[in-house]
Parts: sequence; C-alpha cells; structure tokens
Amino acid sequence: MDIRQLRYFLAIANEGQITRAAKVLNIEQPPLSRQLKLMEQELNVTLFDRSGQRLKLTQAGELLRQKAEGLLQQFHETMQAVKEMDEGIRGRLSIGAVVSCISLLPPRIEQFLEKYPEVTFKISEGDHFLLNEQLEKRNIELIVARLPFEAAVANRNYSVLALPSDPYVAVLPSHWNLAATHEEINIRDLADLPLLTLKTDETTGMHNRVMNECRRHGFEPKVICECSSVAIIMALVAAGIGATVFPESVMASFPSPVIKMLPISDLDFQSEVGIVWLKDHYLSRSAQHFIATFE
Repeated sequence: MDIRQLRYFLAIANEGQITRAAKVLNIEQPPLSRQLKLMEQELNVTLFDRSGQRLKLTQAGELLRQKAEGLLQQFHETMQAVKEMDEGIRGRLSIGAVVSCISLLPPRIEQFLEKYPEVTFKISEGDHFLLNEQLEKRNIELIVARLPFEAAVANRNYSVLALPSDPYVAVLPSHWNLAATHEEINIRDLADLPLLTLKTDETTGMHNRVMNECRRHGFEPKVICECSSVAIIMALVAAGIGATVFPESVMASFPSPVIKMLPISDLDFQSEVGIVWLKDHYLSRSAQHFIATFE
C-alpha cells in the first residue's frame, strides 16, 4: 500500500461512491475500483459495506480512515518542511483569532511583512471551539486567543506563548450620566446598569469571570443580553442599550465617539492573552517567525 492508494481510499470514503470519487480524483472509475480491490486483498479485510446506494465504512475501514488521515498529514508536513529548507520564508500563513484579540494582529503583520514580503495571510475569526476545530484539521497553524484556551478536544497538549495581560474596562454609552461624570469607576458602579455579556454555548470564560467578580462584590449583575458576537455587543452599547465589560485592547477595533471606556479601579484580575498551537506537530517556518514577532 502506498500514499497514492491512501488518497484514493480517503476520496471514496468522503464521497461515498466510487464514481464521484473518481471525478474528484480526475481518474477513470475502473482503475479506482481495481485499486480499492487490491487494498482489500492486501489487508485481507472489507473496507466498505456495499449493500446500500452509498458506500459505508466498515469497522476496519473506519480505523484505516483515521490512520490514513494522520499519515497523509505527516507526509504533507514532511514535504513542506523539506521544501522550506530551500525556498525560504514564503507561501500562505493561516492563522485564527478571536474577535477580542484582532487588534493585536495589524502591528505584528506589518512588522512581519517588512521582513518576509513573499508571505500572504489567511485569517479566520471565531470562538475558541470553532478555531480549535480548524486547528485540529490543520486549516490554521496558530490561534491568537484569550487564556485559558477553552478547547473542545480533551487531553490535547498545546504550546502557548503568553502575551502581556490586558486590563478589563467598563464600556458605556458616552451620553450616560456615569460616563459623562466619571473617568474611573469601581465594580459596584455596575450594579444598577443593564449589562451585555459575551457568551456562546461553548465559550463562557470571559462571561463567568465578570459575573463572579460582581457577585464577589456583593451584587447580582443585571444581564439583559448574552451575545456571541463582540461586534453586536459594541453596536448595542453604541445604541445606548446597555454597558459591557471587555478587555481594553478590544476597544482599538471599535473606536466610536458615542462609546466611552472607563477603567475599573478595584478589579483584581486581568485578561490573559496568548498564541496557541498544536504541541509536537509540524509548524511552518512562516508560523515560527510570526510567533517571534510577539516575543
């Protein structure tokens, strides 16, 4: 069995039909059928249940699919590493970032491109779980995220480069009395305000920290909206609907004259930020040098 046959097998597994897999691979159907038969003969197993209209993996086929995906990924990474030894720093660098960390990217990308102008970027945005999925699939190489990183994959080891802490601030409509009369507040000043919080079904870290801090100071926050989008929360604040508590760096991405940011004097924690990537996996030279811009 060779790499070519593994690619053929995965195409059939993904498409569920030899005819469709042959089109994806741009080969004729009979040679593909023969290759599948040869694989099954060599392994002495049946890889697909052929009883229905769509081919379904047998237990042996599912095991081979899992192993084949890993082997092909290692093969791709090995070839890429060898090419990079001679080609230098070029190609596409795919990274992910949570919205609240987007403002950290522009200065680093500018600095990076001054040294490596032949590299292009692909940037994906999402919450921790979505970006974690993309990282596991190797669609992205690293993530700029809030820490701790809330990963969907249990027992996965990540490499993390911690960045300088980011203070939390209150974000209010600028026409509110509190915003107009104060340059700094304490946490209890939020007790009577309608609050908007960042929360998804999976990622709750920032929401929980703010809620717990309010309770620690003796009051239950009046949350009028839980939202999965930073941009929507900022739009609601700009419209005068409510206030929120965000890391200060978020505000660089949402400048507005109708929003005011106030430091919280008695908040005893800050937001931790970091670069996250898969531990003990291939990391392109582009990714390595991009991480170095944060060090």
